[in-house]
Amino acid sequence: MPFDTKRSVVLDDHPSSTAPAIVFRNVSLAFDEKAVLKDVSFSLLPGHTKIILGVSGSGKSTILKLILGLWKPDSGEIWVNGARVDNMSETGLMKVRNHLGMVFQEGALFDSLTVAENVGYKLYEETEMPLDEVRRRVEEVLGFIGLAEYIDTMPSELSGGQRRRVAIARAISFKPPTLLYDEATTGLDPITATTVDEEILKLRDLESVTSIVVTHQLRDAFFIATHEAVREGVKIQIVAADAQKCDEAEFIMLRDGLIGFEGNAAELRASTDPYIQKFLS
Repeated sequence: MPFDTKRSVVLDDHPSSTAPAIVFRNVSLAFDEKAVLKDVSFSLLPGHTKIILGVSGSGKSTILKLILGLWKPDSGEIWVNGARVDNMSETGLMKVRNHLGMVFQEGALFDSLTVAENVGYKLYEETEMPLDEVRRRVEEVLGFIGLAEYIDTMPSELSGGQRRRVAIARAISFKPPTLLYDEATTGLDPITATTVDEEILKLRDLESVTSIVVTHQLRDAFFIATHEAVREGVKIQIVAADAQKCDEAEFIMLRDGLIGFEGNAAELRASTDPYIQKFLS
């Protein structure tokens, strides 16, 4: 049976595969005199991917903080799974965050807890799920990412790539329909980074998880945008994506607080904009 990341509870009263999972509508945010985002608008459909690129300080991670409701925009609207979050109370935001999984840079695991305790942390602390059911859930998600044998290991005994994959397991343990990745492959060697990229693809393509990937790693960005995960019997393969699947992964390039580009990998590579060409080189 495929690993199930879908939730029965959806914030939208009338959920639809064609209704956007995330919408930014004319969003602006400034700190003191510095404008971080200026009139930013985009939407993301369920099961699709947005890959956000830009130089350091361009507002990439700011977008994730706004989605989570950690920061409020100065103007504009932000909708997450049918709920408007830019004017929402902290109590309301807690419900929204139950539909979002976050994978932080460096993984951000609890060093004093085992892998099992890290992965099941939210279930242990925020639900009344029986302990044996939590354990089964932890075993399930670790099996999905290929780390079942490390269930009782301490994070210090894992490699960097393994820690990032455990962080993904923790983010999906409570079955959020949307995952946010903040520089999930930064600091990893290319081979190890690919293992993390493949987990992102498996969740998106096999479990219909909506993804926002913030990165400055172009190799990983293009890998995610041009590959897909397919199930062949009991095996999962990562293959070159067809044209339709490539269209479901769109890039956003932030520049000076504005969206300087939005489109698929082929369109980004074909851009004649001097700034984009320099960025890609």
